[in-house]
Amino acid sequence: MYFCKKFDTKVAKAIIAGASGLIGGLLIDILLQNSEYKEVVILVRKELPVKHNKLKQLVIDFDKLNDYAAEITGDVIFCCLGTTRRKTPDRAVYRKIDHDYPVQMAKIGLQNGIEQYHLVSALGANASSSTFYMRTKGEVEDDIINVGLKCLQIYQPSFLTGHRAEKNRVEERIVGVLFKLIDTLLLGGLKKYRSIPAKTVAMAMYKQSLKQQEGVFIHLSDQIKQLS
Repeated sequence: MYFCKKFDTKVAKAIIAGASGLIGGLLIDILLQNSEYKEVVILVRKELPVKHNKLKQLVIDFDKLNDYAAEITGDVIFCCLGTTRRKTPDRAVYRKIDHDYPVQMAKIGLQNGIEQYHLVSALGANASSSTFYMRTKGEVEDDIINVGLKCLQIYQPSFLTGHRAEKNRVEERIVGVLFKLIDTLLLGGLKKYRSIPAKTVAMAMYKQSLKQQEGVFIHLSDQIKQLS
């Protein structure tokens, strides 16, 4: 086992992939508002309407991640990449976003000596699952673990709540209301299935990134709430 080198919080640099998503967008705000990070680089397909003196937007083609490897440097990678079946019905494209890109980023991080990698996965992720979504999440976890990063933190949230930029997510809003009704009924070992605010996940990622830890950590949804 080994310890992650604790970076100098006065000069820490973060890389965020998936910055346009629910968790990624909240994570940007948290890192920009706190002094531990002097620079935040977001990897985006198109520039976001966010301005800050600590923020750098790197517009890239994720299908050609290796072309940008020299610019993906720093202390911490936060990977919040992910899509939905509605937005990406093609399974091959879905797998690229949820599996291939995160794994390739982990390899680039290892190559560039990045000390920490934080991955947003999902509760129930399992490479042996009969469900495509959970199987893909499980496979990306396993494959990133096998990359051999010094410090890997995996977050497995349950149903995420929070304001989303996308419109017409009627089904998701209905599920959100239902979770509010049933959350109080989920007790004991079932607590991990309670819905969780996306801001809670983002805050847990930020706080974990400030710690000196070793190896691989997998945080279930109820544990994420405690870390935030």
